[in-house]
Amino acid sequence: MKYNEPLIKARLIKRYKRFLADIELDSAVEVAGERSKFITIHTANTGSMTGCAVPDSTIWISNSHNPKRKYLYSWELSTVQDASSKQGSLIGINTMLANKLVKEAIENGVVSELDNIQKIQTEVPYGSEKSRIDLLVTQNNGQKCYIEVKNVTASFESGVAAFPDAVTARGTKHLRELELMVQQGHRGILIFCVQREDIKQVRAAGEIDPLYAKTLQQVQKNGVEVLAYGVRFSGDSSPDGIFLTKKLSFL
Repeated sequence: MKYNEPLIKARLIKRYKRFLADIELDSAVEVAGERSKFITIHTANTGSMTGCAVPDSTIWISNSHNPKRKYLYSWELSTVQDASSKQGSLIGINTMLANKLVKEAIENGVVSELDNIQKIQTEVPYGSEKSRIDLLVTQNNGQKCYIEVKNVTASFESGVAAFPDAVTARGTKHLRELELMVQQGHRGILIFCVQREDIKQVRAAGEIDPLYAKTLQQVQKNGVEVLAYGVRFSGDSSPDGIFLTKKLSFL
């Protein structure tokens, strides 16, 4: 997925109220009729963002160019320092992109477990608990694949991402719904979309949400498929795209 234009580099001052952040830009921009290097932006992630919102770290933002928006700019990427890169590794914090990235990857044949695709639908009602499936893939043989996508940004050890980063009753409900789809003869698939370039493996964060980890283990035994895929970022001086490209191992 290409961004509409290359992202803008900024320094994070602080994140607050879940959906807001104060930042400093290299040069002043005009917001609400005033020019300043210090502005408030929208945070495209309402989760805990563990390890992704470190004050004074480099972040990357997008300009909506929509004068009707209260906050013209949105936070897209964070940077985390690691031993392999002097510039640090990028983390995509925009949770709204996860479904788009996975859909694009399936359409481009990146997800080897899903081939011979007839059609892909989004946000289809399903299950017994008033849920909506992120992606409903129908294969050429008529097999229906119910796919829940989970955006992953947290990492508590080098090279390993963890989900969830906060207790998620909704996520546990989705696991039960996938299990029900398998019982009805369909494929139930959980895809971890890891928007980090420094990750090789993914695990359930049982220390954060023991019930989610236990439920995940149980539904796997009952036929729910668990996949994990990571991203690469494009662009030289500034990021201009993010693509789901590499299969990761799930521990």
